[in-house]
Amino acid sequence: MNFARTALLLAALTALFGVVGYMLGGAGGMMIALVVAAGMNLFAYWNSDRLALAAYNAREVDQHSAPELVQMTHELARRAQLPPPRVYLIDSPQPNAFATGRTPEKGAVAVTTGLTQALSRQELAGVIAHELAHIRNRDTLTMTVAATIAGAISSIAQFGMLFGGNRQDGNSHGALTGLLVAIVAPLAAMVIQMAVSRSREYEADRLGAEICGEPVWLASALARIEQGVAQVVDERAEAHPATAPLFIINPLSGRGMDNLFSTHPSTQNRINALQQLAAAWGKGWRADQAGAPSSGGFTTGAAGNPWSRRSGPWG
Repeated sequence: MNFARTALLLAALTALFGVVGYMLGGAGGMMIALVVAAGMNLFAYWNSDRLALAAYNAREVDQHSAPELVQMTHELARRAQLPPPRVYLIDSPQPNAFATGRTPEKGAVAVTTGLTQALSRQELAGVIAHELAHIRNRDTLTMTVAATIAGAISSIAQFGMLFGGNRQDGNSHGALTGLLVAIVAPLAAMVIQMAVSRSREYEADRLGAEICGEPVWLASALARIEQGVAQVVDERAEAHPATAPLFIINPLSGRGMDNLFSTHPSTQNRINALQQLAAAWGKGWRADQAGAPSSGGFTTGAAGNPWSRRSGPWG
């Protein structure tokens, strides 16, 4: 089913490329655009994960540079019956995270330094479990390919507006052509909204709760991340708005056209769903159950096992 969604998305984005080509160069331009789109589809399939990580200057960490973070991620992956993913850190004060990789074997989890500082260990486990759920469900292929191609379409739309607005062929439709081409970028965002469905986030929340064993950890993390995103602007996310659907919480501040990329469901609705799941499991909701960050949050460079054995492997 995920492969069918990806194919549908790529077909829609390819059609948008064709529209741009036709507006700029007629039938010949459309054919050129379709050929370019086909090449970009293949490029995005094989390289979109690396491009997403590169856009945020993510650096890979291992057992030596971030032992606690890597140990936690690998243990959660084992519980999720997944191969150990690569683990990346993004130097950003905004708390957030995303997963990428076209297959579980190529999976990667990226978290910001702000996330490791803002969350407790249990909350961080909930977030990583959510991202592993995306990898297990193969959502990451759709999200990374969509982000890469939609970003390219936005760039072409800007070029199209400039090109159409400066045509000197005596045709009064030049400015109109540029305006129509400029609409492509919002259309690309709408396609992403359809592709990265809200039900997918709810499903990743549910499966993530199963992986870590405690719905309240993820619920508490979502509330804390949303507060952090509201207070801290991530300029790299603002520069790459098409990557917003990758993150667990929309990283955009809402400036300008950013609201078009609001593909995430309401955070409060997600928290409510997790609370209902906790109640169904017989786990009561307590505001202090997930815990607060201790002395600056999760230490990514300290050695040793950070987990005690109370309510579960990350209790």
